[in-house]
Amino acid sequence: MAIVRWDPFDAFLGAQADLNRRFQRGWLPVPGTEGSLMESGVWAPAVDIYETGDALVVEAELPGADAKDIDVSVEDGVLTIKGERRQEKELKEENYYRVERAYGMFQRAIRLPADVDAEKVSAGLEGGVLKVTVPKTEPKKAKTIPVKVEQKKTDTRKEKK
Repeated sequence: MAIVRWDPFDAFLGAQADLNRRFQRGWLPVPGTEGSLMESGVWAPAVDIYETGDALVVEAELPGADAKDIDVSVEDGVLTIKGERRQEKELKEENYYRVERAYGMFQRAIRLPADVDAEKVSAGLEGGVLKVTVPKTEPKKAKTIPVKVEQKKTDTRKEKK
């Protein structure tokens, strides 16, 4: 038996990690599951969102996902990435020492700014990273509307009397 030094802060760090996971993934488990988000097959890939001179780029980590299992769509100004990452082979639970990678259905929704062209979105999967490029459009300039001043016309018939 190995001697392990007890550290009272380990329990606090574990609780903090649990809270961080809950805030990142949501509070309620999926009905009909054991309560764990990993057990329910619900997870969300990590994303990086950045802007270049002419596009908004979203990169999502999807190692082990197949391009045919990924669906990218834009509707009402929201970019949605959804799909499924399948486990490579089926093994019995007792053969595992630790399972940290998530498998199953996933979905991410990202609100897009108004100055993007949703009709020209492109996506590619390379090295386990999905890269979605949303081209930007020229920002709409405010239209100046001139205000006309109308002068009141006087009735000349009344003046002749």
